[in-house]
Amino acid sequence: MVQNWRMSAAITPGLHAAFSYAVTDADTAAALESGLVPVLSTPRVLALMERATVEALEGAVEPGTTTVGAKVELEHLLATPVGAPVEVSATLERVDGRRLEFACQVDDAGRLAARGRVTRVLVDLERFLAGVAARR
Repeated sequence: MVQNWRMSAAITPGLHAAFSYAVTDADTAAALESGLVPVLSTPRVLALMERATVEALEGAVEPGTTTVGAKVELEHLLATPVGAPVEVSATLERVDGRRLEFACQVDDAGRLAARGRVTRVLVDLERFLAGVAARR
């Protein structure tokens, strides 16, 4: 646990980020070896959702701190072809100490392609990296 931990007052439920993304060949299940089909892969869906959570926190996290992914629940509901644009969004729904819980979704042409929950944890960046380095 981080000693003398301070939560930024700017980190409150309702923080939100959204962006558009065009699916490429590099995003497919075949390319990421998570399947054989040439559609948006579940690993890329997760990466896009995590990107949205990070973007939602931009400007709200205190200097010297960052967040790391801790828990994911994901439903991938629709196959999205290469070239299709998707809309990715994340909304901070709950703050529980250092734990930040987001609702996320990916929409494909107005249809829900994926939904999930991503939990991130606030950490002291220097202390976190020192802990990682100590395990080498």
